[in-house]
Amino acid sequence: MDKPRKKITDFVEKAEVVARTMRRDELLFSYNGILYPVTVCSPETFRALESFEARSDDIILAGYPKSELSYSLPSHAMLHFFRLIRTDILLLIRNPKDVATSYYHFSNGMAIVPSYETWDDFFTDFMSKRVAWGCYFEYLSQWNKYADEENVMTITYEELKENRLLGVKKIAAFLGISLTEEELQLVVERSSFQAMKKNSQKTHGAFGDILFRKGGVSDWKNLFSEDQNEKMDKAFEEYVGGTKLGKKLKYEVYCKA
Repeated sequence: MDKPRKKITDFVEKAEVVARTMRRDELLFSYNGILYPVTVCSPETFRALESFEARSDDIILAGYPKSELSYSLPSHAMLHFFRLIRTDILLLIRNPKDVATSYYHFSNGMAIVPSYETWDDFFTDFMSKRVAWGCYFEYLSQWNKYADEENVMTITYEELKENRLLGVKKIAAFLGISLTEEELQLVVERSSFQAMKKNSQKTHGAFGDILFRKGGVSDWKNLFSEDQNEKMDKAFEEYVGGTKLGKKLKYEVYCKA
């Protein structure tokens, strides 16, 4: 494990140890109306983002929890200073039902966020904006305002699952990276979920199995009730139905029972 990655895993491990000593109601704090984990985020960091200046060659990966496979800047916080930066931003989004499902399992595996006895309890909090990192639908709605910016590329979790080779080519083209056929194939092989899960102990330490659970599509069908389906369908239409990001998610394909 390289030093930067080890520094991150050590940080998370220490945060987990501290979180296990805290009560459930102590795990989150609110900043600008969004809940965040106390042991890995701080108001001081978010205030510092207000004067953050990115370099022209910086690349930022933005993603709501469990919509992507890497750690990224806190999504809502980054929106706050979006106008201050002119660097490349890769926005990865995922169908909301699988986001909620994956987030539920993540919450019950990581001590830094509150765990849940039942899926129904988690769903209520997820839809009521009471989970860490805020409301996914509000997140999508806010990002939709910047979806046409030339320095923002949006790609979905599902299209990467469908055709990883094409997805890698699109990302490389957006970032201006020239890859040989051999390099392209290497990236495709190493970025498969199976490969990342197999190597997760080396890359993410003790939390590899939690971060890389299934990596599939439509796992939500194992949890959602008919009533929950209807509530999320309604919320999707209210926040992003008919928008650019809403259409890109192909809700009718991935989120209809």
